[in-house]
Amino acid sequence: MKDSTLKSCLFLFPLLLFCGHVVAAEPDSKSQNWPGFRGPAGTGHSSSNGVAPRWNSDDIAWQVDLPVQGHSSPVVWEDRIFLTGWTQANGQVHRHVICLSRQTGELMWNRDIATGSGEELHKMNSWATPSCATDGTCVVAFFGAGGLHCLSMDGDPRWSRDLGQFPGAWGVGASPIIVDEMVIQNADAEGESFLLAVDKSTGKDVWKTPRREKPKGGWSTPLPIVVNGQRQLALNGEFGVEAYNPDNGEPLWFCKSFNGRGTPVPAWDGKTLFVVNGKAGDVYAIDPSGRGDVTETHMRWHTPRKGGRDLPSPIVSNDVMLVIGMAGIATGYDCQDGRELWKERLAGNFSGSPVSAGGLVYIAAENGEVIVLRLGEQLEVVSKNPSPLTKDEIVRSSLAISGGQFLLRSDKRLYCIGAN
Repeated sequence: MKDSTLKSCLFLFPLLLFCGHVVAAEPDSKSQNWPGFRGPAGTGHSSSNGVAPRWNSDDIAWQVDLPVQGHSSPVVWEDRIFLTGWTQANGQVHRHVICLSRQTGELMWNRDIATGSGEELHKMNSWATPSCATDGTCVVAFFGAGGLHCLSMDGDPRWSRDLGQFPGAWGVGASPIIVDEMVIQNADAEGESFLLAVDKSTGKDVWKTPRREKPKGGWSTPLPIVVNGQRQLALNGEFGVEAYNPDNGEPLWFCKSFNGRGTPVPAWDGKTLFVVNGKAGDVYAIDPSGRGDVTETHMRWHTPRKGGRDLPSPIVSNDVMLVIGMAGIATGYDCQDGRELWKERLAGNFSGSPVSAGGLVYIAAENGEVIVLRLGEQLEVVSKNPSPLTKDEIVRSSLAISGGQFLLRSDKRLYCIGAN
């Protein structure tokens, strides 16, 4: 097999888990894995079977206090769960990567991998917001000014990289991804901004591509897609969405946004990217087959979107694009023409992004209540499941789905929900 063909297969494999509206059956060992932010393909979709749409306190398989705080989402590989977190002592911020047992939540290891004064943060952010990434051979974690780090699956340090200071008052949120033998990291900041690929084994640069200067910060995670047989990395940002060749970092196309921030990761249905800005402004759909500035040529539709901030990433299910604002207003858009289908207020505030399994969409509110939705011409609220949180907890991470169960991470605890 030629190298280029092998690379395409390695890149395409996770994308086959969700393509269009058909989710293929997946072996149990694979459905156990949730290897990065928003799951196997970065789209929030799982092929895990037996995910319950309703539960109560009796359905909590286990819950554990965490030795660290943070907002990163759980990442799962076989019998291990990986989280980032932080602690503070003597005026210093310590950045941690921890590993827990998938079966019991028991702490397997805890590595303090970077210490510093701690950069300025927005009140909703933390010193440990980006999620880990793993491919079963290593685990990677990014902490902005705290660096980019690679550890073995047993927590042994392999390499660390200082990527700069990431100035600004917001902090970071972009998670690393693993593509082939590379770790790819969005390093947008108010200072120098770039997209970086490093060798997974050594941490040395493979390529480094400058990004547009002076964005507000780096919060969006690159999304791997395949378009007409060619691999791309689609990355939302302050000025719009840009796509890159993952082999060399070459920019492929750019589509200008309607209003900045670019926090949410675009949704992808196998043919079209669906984009939310982050601040109030038109939602839009992109045909990613163009080259250069495609704003006038490949934007399929755009629809006005008013209101407040959109922090959760959108998701596509049953040919409907779902956008949930931070204040809990859920809006459905027809994927074909962008027509607004419905708008409904859900109880609570939302920071984490929705996930999907078995044709249903699940999202956790900041108070820990999980709402289950079925998308279509009308919105069906299937269930509102009670929060297991205590009053001193908040959820700003996204759910992870593993083996038919949910992992719900608050800033202080981790919950496993669902029958064993």
